[in-house]
Amino acid sequence: MINGQSAGIDGDQWAKIANVPGLRCDPPHLAGKNGASGCLILAHGAGAPMDSGFMEDMAQRLARQGVGVVRFEFPYMAERRVSGGKRPPNPQKVLLETWRTVYAQVRPFVAGRLAVGGKSMGGRMASLLADELGADALVCLGYPFYAVGKPEKPRVEHLAALRTRTLIVQGERDALGNREAVEGYALSPAIELSWLVAGDHDLKPLKASGFSHEQHLQAAAQQVAAFLRE
Repeated sequence: MINGQSAGIDGDQWAKIANVPGLRCDPPHLAGKNGASGCLILAHGAGAPMDSGFMEDMAQRLARQGVGVVRFEFPYMAERRVSGGKRPPNPQKVLLETWRTVYAQVRPFVAGRLAVGGKSMGGRMASLLADELGADALVCLGYPFYAVGKPEKPRVEHLAALRTRTLIVQGERDALGNREAVEGYALSPAIELSWLVAGDHDLKPLKASGFSHEQHLQAAAQQVAAFLRE
């Protein structure tokens, strides 16, 4: 709490953010003993919208942990919502400019910490801009370290020099970044990796692991909230 406000955002400010076209908000619940953990702008992955099952579930879990969540959609996904047809992701230049626009829209309303991040592609785009934006932290859920089947061609060069405090929550058997491959990369000391046992790209574990998807999703939300409180 900051002067009676949740994560530097009071109710009126949350209402103003929610009124910005294209944004969806999940204000933090402050009933928990640990209080608020700041605000996180969370971007969707390449194939699913901001209100997919994963995004809805994670946003609500984070809100219950005291993290205020703001979601948005990249232009191609917003067009899919209108037309109903599938579209490929926009060129990277467009995706990054969308991130810059959304951050500029949200930042004035947040007196406290503001983190950026996302699921898969959304998190990767955020990682390319986190230092430039001056975000307080970066959170990635299921980071796409490489394309499916191409661990020999990692997309990690920028991660070696990343300065923003970063948490990557990754399934051990993620097809876009399994533990064996990722542990061989040279990553910035600012990056903290949290591995979920036998988890896939959506953090879903094998039944034989003894863990459920529910447990992994909850663990991810708790880890993110704790990280943002630091």
